[in-house]
Amino acid sequence: MLRLSWTQPEDLLPHALVAAELDGRDAAALRERWRAAGGPATAPVSGATPQPAPEQLRRLARELLAELDERPDPADLVAAEPDDLEAILAAAPGGAAAAAAPAPAVDRARYSDRLLGAWRGRAAGCLLGKPVEKIPLEGIRAIGRSTGNWPIRSYFTEVGLDPEVAARYPWNRRSRPTSLAENIDGMPEDDDLNFPLIALQLLESTGRGFTTDAVAQAWLDALPGGRVFTAERIVYRNLLDGYEPEVAGRVQNPFRDWIGAQIRTDVYGWTAPGDPVAAARSAWTDARLSHGRNGVYGAMFAAAACSAAVAGASIDGVIDAGLSVVPAGSRYAAAIARGAELGASDLDDESAVDVLHAEFGHLHWVHVLNNAALLAFALVRGDGAFERTIALAVSGGWDTDSVGATAGSIAGSLTGASALPDRWIAPLHDRLATSVPGFSDVRFTDLARRTEAVAA
Repeated sequence: MLRLSWTQPEDLLPHALVAAELDGRDAAALRERWRAAGGPATAPVSGATPQPAPEQLRRLARELLAELDERPDPADLVAAEPDDLEAILAAAPGGAAAAAAPAPAVDRARYSDRLLGAWRGRAAGCLLGKPVEKIPLEGIRAIGRSTGNWPIRSYFTEVGLDPEVAARYPWNRRSRPTSLAENIDGMPEDDDLNFPLIALQLLESTGRGFTTDAVAQAWLDALPGGRVFTAERIVYRNLLDGYEPEVAGRVQNPFRDWIGAQIRTDVYGWTAPGDPVAAARSAWTDARLSHGRNGVYGAMFAAAACSAAVAGASIDGVIDAGLSVVPAGSRYAAAIARGAELGASDLDDESAVDVLHAEFGHLHWVHVLNNAALLAFALVRGDGAFERTIALAVSGGWDTDSVGATAGSIAGSLTGASALPDRWIAPLHDRLATSVPGFSDVRFTDLARRTEAVAA
């Protein structure tokens, strides 16, 4: 029997109860009703339980999901973490002031090299993380040590892997055939690259004036339902069910604070070099389709950080640019600050990551806050060095391909394509596989050229 992940009401409800509790919404009575009816107390980590629930329990899950949607957010949460763009920028340390400042002049030759470095770096970081996605932290460490690749210095391999370790921590089965070192032949398809392609198409067709409606239409036109996950899959379903894009992300969607929007917005930063607010505005327009609060802030942070990176900022400048468009009192800003603090600390790499897992390990591995803290840690400790940055991002666990991709994008920008290590870039063959129409076997050199053509 087909069990599509991230859509079944009995699988969504436990996630929704956790999301409500994290936000401070009163969900205790609803949780008790669910438990009394025999509903599972914990959410399936992979997005779907093996067997469907009885129809009576499924009906109850739908009912409780609808009731959760009606529960009001605490006033202090609304004040600290607004959803409206202007309110977000007003609550951010530099958003309102930066909006009035002109973007700095950009060295066009250096910019071209940084754009290609960003595309290739994003791909390499994503590819490094693909085979160990969903594997727990201790498993990533065991695999790396067993194959002589710890600390990480190359793409993962199963050559020399202890069979006991392999059995205990199996590779991501979809990624293994294309992302282990011995199998890599170009960049395989991944949602962390599909969404930047769609963002590029939007900018090419409409410029920065695109709307959230246009983002929704682009998804329906360009992405099969099987190529979207978590919040994006919920929105895809809601759009097909007739909900308008303005509300589709708020209907029975427990994943609004997860990482999905943060993986979609690098292009908005790459095309607004040195203008983090312009980048963040575009990111907000895209992210609000599926996410809210911290999920949206992640998208805005990534776009603003990428804007600074392609303009040649320091790592401190990249972090500051990202935080300049995020509400200062938000949980997202706190996660970035904590990751950056640990990145600058005297703790060794593994000890620092252990602290992150102790503090953020209660969150799902696809949540935005734990992954944001890890991203900031990798960026600060990597200090612009490409290999070290992506290795830290992936070796820290959680959403390894997504954090690896964003870390690779930023470090790749700062390094520039001409200085990226060949052992990470050569296996890509300057080629990206994707199902997004119009991009079949596209080359990264072409993507960089097209990105520069639509830059502000």
